This record gives sequence, structure tokens and C-alpha cells, in this order.
Amino acid sequence: MPEDTPAESAEFGGAEGDESTALDSVMAERHRLLSLAFRMMGTLADAEDVVQETYVRWYRLEPEERDSIAVPAAWLMRVASRISLDLLGSARARREMYVGQWLPEPVPADLFADTAKAPLNSGSSAADPLDRVTLDDAVSMALLTVLEAMTPAERVTFVLHDVFGVPFGEIAGVVGRSAAATRQLATSARRHVRRGRRARVSPHQHDEVVRAFRDATVGGDIEDLLRVLAPDVELRVDGGGFVNAAPQVIHGSNHVARWFQGVMRKQPGLRLERRETADGLGYILRDEERRYGMVTFDVSGECVTNVWLMLNPMKLTNWPLDC
Repeated sequence: MPEDTPAESAEFGGAEGDESTALDSVMAERHRLLSLAFRMMGTLADAEDVVQETYVRWYRLEPEERDSIAVPAAWLMRVASRISLDLLGSARARREMYVGQWLPEPVPADLFADTAKAPLNSGSSAADPLDRVTLDDAVSMALLTVLEAMTPAERVTFVLHDVFGVPFGEIAGVVGRSAAATRQLATSARRHVRRGRRARVSPHQHDEVVRAFRDATVGGDIEDLLRVLAPDVELRVDGGGFVNAAPQVIHGSNHVARWFQGVMRKQPGLRLERRETADGLGYILRDEERRYGMVTFDVSGECVTNVWLMLNPMKLTNWPLDC
């Protein structure tokens, strides 16, 4: 078999190198696509499905079609957004049949902390920072629960524009609306966010109030617990049908306090082990051998206003136990 000439070898090696570089560039977008899809869908499993389908569609393209795409990252983002838009409709129908209450998946504070800093677009300017949620908010349970109240088109528009800084002209092609209509979707989405927010507190104050909640819960003093709960506090528990959980929202400080006291009486060995979440300080509920759940909080002023308790084991995979 004849040896390759130097010219042929160089040409072959260059083509292979270009292809490898292109592949690396496309795969390097995976984490940001997962971040985008998680904000769209609310669970990592659904986000993984979106990202997988996005890459399937990329590799179904003919080589000439892929070569004609000037900014692969922008193409991937648009396709992931369209897939999310399609899936959100069916996801809402599935959640209506969900056993008990459905909550978004709680995630560690740093899981997607760096992924929305640069817009996933073709170079257009980002949104006005005053119109954008902060990166700390972007995957918080407080924001994700508000996103659940939006229509699919509102949610996709809000995430793309207010979190990732994608211009309305580009979003219009994703949601199938005019740029003006897309602006209206964003305005409507922001109204949802404003209605769902209370007065903001600093991370330090949030964590102080949450520590007081933990101390009162473990200490068993109902008066201490009532002092740290807002009168209109709400507790939501997601068991996913895998474990027993409160089927409805528990309203009011007295009911929430007595619910937690009942849990501690039934499981005296239960510990609350601190974790840093996207909402601030939270706790793993565990005993010596197993993890039961993850609890996160919304705080306003000096009181807890929302408690989210995740007991569904399928949404706890990012929370390993410390030995």
C-alpha cells in the first residue's frame, strides 16, 4: 500500500482537525444548553431530554447544512428553546395528573451560576440589566415556581430575554410571534414575577432567618417556631407519589409549625444538614443512614414566607449526603 504524500497527509490531518474543533465547539455548549433547558422545564431530567433532542437534530443535518450555520451556539439555543416550548404544553398536562403537589427541582447554588453571564445569541447586545433577574435568582425555587404560572410562550420569552439577554427579534422566531408581540409576552411574564415576589432581603438576612427556623424546629419550641414564620406562610411538599406527602398546600404559621413538629416527633433521629442552594441556605433532611428530602425557603423581612420541601427521590440526585 503506498504511503501518503506529505501534501495528502497534511490535507487529511487538517480536515480531521477542523472537524474535531467543530465538534468540540458544539459539545462545549452542552452545559449552557442544560442551564437554559432547566430554566424552561424546571427539572434536570426534562432538561436533559431537551438537550439530547437538540443534539440529535444537529447531527441529523447534512454536513453542508451544518457548515452553513454561522453561529452553531445560536442555532443550538434556538432549537433547544423550540423543543422546550413544545414540551412545556405536554408537561403541564402531565403535572395535572401528578400525585400530590408538583415542585421544580431544587439545585445547588453553583450548579448553573456562570451560564447566563454571556448571552447565547449571535452577538446582539444583552437586555438592559435593570430588566433582568439576577443570576442568584435564575434557578431559585422562588423564581421557578413563578415560571410555572406562566404560559409556555411567556416562560420561553422571559428566560431567553430576561435571563440570557436574547433580543426580542431573535425570540420572535422561536415563539412564532412578531417582535412586538414577543415584547408583550415579556411584559406579561414580568407581571407574574412582580406578583410572586415580596420585599427582597440580603443573603445574610435570609440565612439568619433560616437558621432560626432550623433551631426552633429541632428544639421543639412551637413559640420559637411561630416567631420565625410569617402569619401567611405556605408549605408545599412534593413526594411524587413515591412517599407520603401533604397533598395540598399547608397555609398559615400555626398549621406549618405543627406539621413540622409532628414530623420531628415521629422521627426523633431526623437531622437538618445545611446546604447552599439557589435560594440561599437550605437543609437536607436525613438520619444516620438515608436522605429523606431537601427543604428550601423564601424569606421576607424577618420571617419565612414560603417553605418548599422536596421528598421526591427522583429530584434529589444532586444532593449527596456528607459522611
